[in-house]
Amino acid sequence: MTYVVTLQSTSKEISALSAHSSVSSSSTQLTDQTGEPSPEWFTEFFTELPNEFWRRAATPEMTAADVDFVETRLGLAPGSRIIDVPCGSGRHSLALAERGHRVTGVDLSAEAIEHARRAAAATGTAVEFVLGDMREIAPSGSFDAAVCLGNSFGYLTPAQTAEFVRSLAAAVRPGGGLVLDFGATAESVLPGFTGEARVMRTGDITTEATVDYDVARSRMLSRYRFTRGDNVLDTTAVHHVYTCGHIGDLLGAAGFTDIGRHSDPDGTPYRLGAGRLLVTARRGRLPAVPSGPQQVMDTESSRS
Repeated sequence: MTYVVTLQSTSKEISALSAHSSVSSSSTQLTDQTGEPSPEWFTEFFTELPNEFWRRAATPEMTAADVDFVETRLGLAPGSRIIDVPCGSGRHSLALAERGHRVTGVDLSAEAIEHARRAAAATGTAVEFVLGDMREIAPSGSFDAAVCLGNSFGYLTPAQTAEFVRSLAAAVRPGGGLVLDFGATAESVLPGFTGEARVMRTGDITTEATVDYDVARSRMLSRYRFTRGDNVLDTTAVHHVYTCGHIGDLLGAAGFTDIGRHSDPDGTPYRLGAGRLLVTARRGRLPAVPSGPQQVMDTESSRS
């Protein structure tokens, strides 16, 4: 059976469907010769066609609700310094900056960052958009909050995810806040999982998606075909699946405390079968962090 939806979307639909230059009849090189997805799939996935699909699917109302949640749950003071990573095309970064916060958005997609910079310039919104890897955040300890929105938390391998969480903790000041947005929690995706095919439409872009669950490695393999006119893009995304408890353990090991779990920006508590997990936390005392190469992404330099 194929499920067809025209996306004038809800946040639950976006979490369920997202993984967050067009070519004709092409396929991105995101698998090896055995068909196994590359651990680095996200470095090539987010080109113009997928990015434009997600930009259209996420409504201003959804973005406003997410930002309301961040401000309210973290109790952000005016002018708070926030890192948004990965920031995608910048919708949350821009909305936070429009409310007076000082925002740095980091993303690996050159197309998404350029789009975000153009949007900031067009509206005169001050945001620093940095082209960079979510795994390479400087341990400045200077941000009042870190946000990881848009269902991108599960992109990395388990070891890389633990490193990412430690990097977020090192970037945030003591007492600073964290919000994680995740639609691939085991308690969300496994009850009633069918992997049925879906066809999604946003304007002239049609996306066909199938999802397989890899039980040996606890991950979802989402295979997409994006079509706009004669342009067709076949590509695969990977979401590593974690239990709600495992996510709490990762945060606790990195030095986060006061962990809260919600299923909606309105603050509804997270329960089994909810389509989305929004985690809040505070940075407490940091454990020892293994040394490794880092990139500086905390500058207070002029913003786009």
